Amino acid sequence: MSELLRIEGLSLEFRTRSGTVSALQGITLSLDKGETLGLVGESGSGKSVLSYAILGIQDPAARITAGSIRFAGIDLLSLGERQMADIRGREIAMIFQNPRVALNPIRRVGGQIGDVLVRHTTTLAREREARAVAMLQAVRIPDPQRRARAYPFEMSGGQCQRVMIAMALASNPSLLIADEPTTGLDVTTQAAIMQLLRDAASDRQMATVLITHDLALASENCDRIAVMHAGHIVEVAPTRRLFAAPRHPYTRALIRSVPASAGSLADLQAIPGSLPDLRSTEIPACRFAHRCPQATPLCHTTPPPPVAEGESVVACHFPT
Repeated sequence: MSELLRIEGLSLEFRTRSGTVSALQGITLSLDKGETLGLVGESGSGKSVLSYAILGIQDPAARITAGSIRFAGIDLLSLGERQMADIRGREIAMIFQNPRVALNPIRRVGGQIGDVLVRHTTTLAREREARAVAMLQAVRIPDPQRRARAYPFEMSGGQCQRVMIAMALASNPSLLIADEPTTGLDVTTQAAIMQLLRDAASDRQMATVLITHDLALASENCDRIAVMHAGHIVEVAPTRRLFAAPRHPYTRALIRSVPASAGSLADLQAIPGSLPDLRSTEIPACRFAHRCPQATPLCHTTPPPPVAEGESVVACHFPT
């Protein structure tokens, strides 16, 4: 496979009234064409912030202080807004967490898919409606012609998510970022949505970044997994290896906290403590140090260097 996306040493901070928040620090990741990469970690780890940085839609208070993001050989951070807008939606598309919020509540869903076609394809006006219906049919929405005329509030949560997928796929992107695509959906609908994404990726040879806090979901759908904690990437490994032999203490703690890893409810192990306050000037060099049972003074003062072993990378002074 050839490389599609490479992030090198990316750091991002937010300037707020209560201080500067170091939201991402030294993020390094790569993604090949056709590959599915899982991005996992607790809420607040920086998963969504990283995805917004890739798309260039971060909050006005955010500032990238170091690093690079290269997509298909193009340095995205060097592009102006007009150039970035041409890539966003056409080459890199995103499915947002809450489809009911992301969709325009006062416009019919077919028209919203048509907006993507207007912006990123050469589809003629007379063809646009038929193409929107075809996209709804592709994401397996029943009676797509009637649903194209519906408003988001007239559709279920699962159908709204399918509309978001149809909008994301309308311009045949090379990279799809799916941010918690199954949140709030029942188990049956979750399975259908993930099957839909797998099929779309396979049919289009499309790379996918699956952002989730659900380790079971990531294990079933990803080729590799990157584990985030408090704005750091602490471990990256092929999925099977990560679950069979996690090397970072945080990865092991995440896996132990998942019901599937426990024989009974009493066996579940919560991760002690909470994420550090990223506004603090006294954040330890390893941001997991305050929560780690094997931390030493070295972990508090010296950033752990990423160490590669085969296809895996771990940032820990004392990996297993």
